[in-house]
Amino acid sequence: MTRLTALLNRHVVPALTALSENTYMSAIRAGMVSVVPLTIIGGLFLVISYLPVPGWTTLVAPWLPLLQIPVTATFGILGLVACLAIAYDLGARFRQEALVSATMALAVFLLIQVEPADLTFRTPGLGSQGLFTAIIVALVVVRVQKLFTDRGIVITMPETVPSVVYQSFLSLVPLLFLVVTFWLIRFVAGVDINHVVQAAFRPLVFALNTLPGILVYAFLVSLLWSVGIHGDNALDAIVAPIFLQYLAENVAAMTGGQPLPYVTANGFFTTFVNVGGTGATLALALILVRSPDAAFRQVGRVSLPTQVFQINEPIFFGLPIVLNPVFMVPYVLNAMILTTGSYLLMSWGLIQRPFINVPWTTPPIIGHYLVTGGDWRAAAWGVVSLAIAVVVYYPFARAAERARAQHRAV
Repeated sequence: MTRLTALLNRHVVPALTALSENTYMSAIRAGMVSVVPLTIIGGLFLVISYLPVPGWTTLVAPWLPLLQIPVTATFGILGLVACLAIAYDLGARFRQEALVSATMALAVFLLIQVEPADLTFRTPGLGSQGLFTAIIVALVVVRVQKLFTDRGIVITMPETVPSVVYQSFLSLVPLLFLVVTFWLIRFVAGVDINHVVQAAFRPLVFALNTLPGILVYAFLVSLLWSVGIHGDNALDAIVAPIFLQYLAENVAAMTGGQPLPYVTANGFFTTFVNVGGTGATLALALILVRSPDAAFRQVGRVSLPTQVFQINEPIFFGLPIVLNPVFMVPYVLNAMILTTGSYLLMSWGLIQRPFINVPWTTPPIIGHYLVTGGDWRAAAWGVVSLAIAVVVYYPFARAAERARAQHRAV
C-alpha cells in the first residue's frame, strides 16, 4: 500500500491536481453548479405531480399540465443557462468583461440552435441535449474574445464614454467573427454542430450508465480522495454534464409516463454511494463514537453531526483517512460495494431510478427517499447501505485501535 501511495503521489496526483485546478475545468464546474437550482425547483413540481400517495394520481390529474409547466421551463433551458454561466465565469477568470462574455456566448449558442428549415429554435438543444455544445461554445467564445482583446483587434472608444458602451463596442469585432464563423459552419457548410458534439461524447455518455463504467468512476473518485485530492471536483467538470443529461432524460420519461432510462442519473452517486460523505464515512463515525481510544472517540463525536449532512472532511483529515493505508482500503471498498449494489437493484427494478435532484447535503435515507420520488424501498436500501459500510469499516477500525494501543505500550 505504501508503494502504491508513493506511485500515485509521483505520477498520478500531479496530473490530476493540474486537471482539477485548470481554468477551463473550473469554469465548467461553476457553470454546472449554476444550473442546480433549476433542477431542484423543477424537481419540486415533479414530486408534487407524482406523490406516492394512494389516490393522488386521480386527484392531481386535472392540474397535471399546469404542474408540468415549471418542469419544462427549468429543465428546458439547462444548456442555455450553463452556456451563460460558464462564459461568465471564464470571462472573469480571463479578466474580460464577464457580462459581455456571457452575452456573446449566448448569441452564438442560440445561432446554432436555429433550425434551417423553418428558422425556429430547436428547443431540445436549449435543454440537456445541448449541454456539451453549450460548454464548447462558452469556452471557444471567451478564448476568442481574449485573443482579439490581447491582440488589439477591437474597436476602442474614448475613456470618457460610459463603461457599458465602451465594453459593447469592444466586443463588436470578436462577436462578428464568431457569428460569421459559426454561421458558415452550421448553415453554409451544413454541419449539425449539436449532432457532431453529441456523437463525440456518446462513448463516454454510454459508459457512465453501465456498471463497469460507473465502477471505474467510483474507484477513481474514492482513490483520489484517499491521496488528498478532492475526487469529486477533479472529475466533476467531465461527468456533471452527463449525469445532468441523464437526470433530464429521466424527468422527461417520468412526465411522459415512460420507464426511466438511466440508472446513474444525477443523485445516484451523491446519494446512494456517498452515504454520509464519499466512502460512506458516516458508518466509520458511528463506530468510532464508542471507540476505547480517546482520540478516535473524539474524532467520531466531532465529525458525526457534519456527516449527517454528507460533509466528511472532519473525519477524513482528522483521523486521518487520507494517505492512511489502514483506512484507504475500506474507504475505496465501500464505494465499490455500494455502487454495485445500488446499480443492480435499480437495474432489476427493485428500486426506482433517480429523477429528482436534491441538495447533496440532504441526510442519507431521507435523500434516498426523495431522489427516487418517494420510493420507500430506496430508503430501506439506505439503511442497509449504512449497515454494510459499518461491517466493512469495523475490522479496520478495530485494527487501527489495536495498533495505537500497542504503540502506546512500547
